[in-house]
Amino acid sequence: MKFKYLLFVFLLFSCRISFAQNNRLNHSNAIGWYNFFGTFKLSEKLGLHTEYQWRRNNLITDWQQSLLRVGVNYSLNPRVLFRVGYSWIETFPYGEYPINGLGRDFTEHRIFEMVQLSHKEGIVNFSHRFMLEQRFVGIYSSANETSENEFPLLNRMRYLFRVQVPLIGSEIKDKTAYIAFYDEIFIGFGKNVNANVFDQNRVGALLGYRFNKNVRIEGGYLNQIIQFGRLINGQNVFQYNNGIIINVNFDLDFSINK
Repeated sequence: MKFKYLLFVFLLFSCRISFAQNNRLNHSNAIGWYNFFGTFKLSEKLGLHTEYQWRRNNLITDWQQSLLRVGVNYSLNPRVLFRVGYSWIETFPYGEYPINGLGRDFTEHRIFEMVQLSHKEGIVNFSHRFMLEQRFVGIYSSANETSENEFPLLNRMRYLFRVQVPLIGSEIKDKTAYIAFYDEIFIGFGKNVNANVFDQNRVGALLGYRFNKNVRIEGGYLNQIIQFGRLINGQNVFQYNNGIIINVNFDLDFSINK
């Protein structure tokens, strides 16, 4: 009796997986993300954050996204950092199934709140980043519109987990190479969530080098999975993007009492 019950559960589970896979449209792209991050310390507690991400499809030849983000930092202590700010994003039609249903580029204005927790265990540096985003995503109400004429509010939460390990020695200091791994998940919520409560996930593996306390550079592999907020022919659309990522980081201290 128990065997028949287990067999029934197994068959039911297999059918659910098969149905879920058959109810998807999957496609992939080769992407390249080339990013600048600049942090400017103004006092013991306050600072400015700036970044620009040049996101490309087909590694570099075509647009994927353009992202500009600025924010104000408040450092509670060396292990706890708060940030609030604004992002401007332009998403372009790329890949087999463009994110916009009309195959057009669209603008997004975003407000965000973030807290980052950091700690070290042995030679491993850990960081946890929690972020809330209020996204005003441009849409075309009809094919006759030449520009976005509506900006509905979409809410999203994000969690990033990252570890860093020096390749030599017990800490990441000047003239030190290191490796880093991270995973970030994006979850949509609120009344305007459509087909994608799960919004996307990103996994990265990086090789980095700290030249000094002001300059670091990282490069490596990026995997991005996106679920569209719309259906195509009644099917969920999943985009699987793989490629390279390069980060250039500047941390400058303009505080008076440095």
